[in-house]
Amino acid sequence: MAIEFEGRVAIVTGAGGGLGREHALALAKRGAKVVVNDLGGARDGSGGSATAAESVVAEIRAAGGEAIANAASVTDATAVDAMVQAAMAQWGRVDILVNNAGVLRDKTFAKMELEDFRFVVDVHLMGAVNCTKAVWDIMRDANYGRIVMTTSSSGLYGNFGQSNYGAAKMALVGLMQTLSIEGAKNDIRVNCLAPTAHTRMTEDLGARLPLDLLGPDTVSPGLLYLVSEDAPSRCILTAGAGGFERAYVTLTQGIRAVGDDAPEQVAARFAEISDRAGEIVPEMGAAQGMIELTKAQQARG
Repeated sequence: MAIEFEGRVAIVTGAGGGLGREHALALAKRGAKVVVNDLGGARDGSGGSATAAESVVAEIRAAGGEAIANAASVTDATAVDAMVQAAMAQWGRVDILVNNAGVLRDKTFAKMELEDFRFVVDVHLMGAVNCTKAVWDIMRDANYGRIVMTTSSSGLYGNFGQSNYGAAKMALVGLMQTLSIEGAKNDIRVNCLAPTAHTRMTEDLGARLPLDLLGPDTVSPGLLYLVSEDAPSRCILTAGAGGFERAYVTLTQGIRAVGDDAPEQVAARFAEISDRAGEIVPEMGAAQGMIELTKAQQARG
């Protein structure tokens, strides 16, 4: 069945270029009305202009679609609320939120100023929180919502010089895990997308990447599925160069170690603790405690 968005309203942050622009264009092409949000700042978050967002809106309108531009900073909760209210005033609903806005301030942790750490976390994590909070009750009242957080392999697996970015991106996975549970009863499905694409954010890596294979258009098909009517929830979808994979946060069966020599038992049996045979993807955080208590109860007999 074709994925269509007729009658749906989507907000895409950081949509003035790169992945966000491609997401906005792809949604509009399939019938969504789109709020194109972009602060229009530099890659490190400095400056700002609505020009980038307005350019994408012009593209959408030229193709026969509907869109409005917005230049709010996702770090400004008041401005984000106003953006959502503008969408409601224009179209009376918000069905889809794509949290895509981001910045980079890469340095090794030893050389990084705390301000650069805080700012990157503020944009990626709190920016997504601000936008999600602004649409949450609207989606609850409508008993429908599709939200995507943009995570990254830097958060999932680490990347040299990106402690701030990686921390923020992994935090979005934690946010997704809980919101997908809390939103389930109102059919609010929350997922993460971890893209690999050549954009302004990755231009420093250009010499090492086959850029012709890494267009943002190779990632957006995954995004469209994650915000569709039949979307999954609580999924970490990785995407790039037309490849799509799924990442999981898993839990091994492990061991039980008690007594004065418990630290030594952990050390001696660490390979057994790490053994992935029988590992699970917990439905929620309580699963860890249940596994541990089960071991204790079995030991008690």
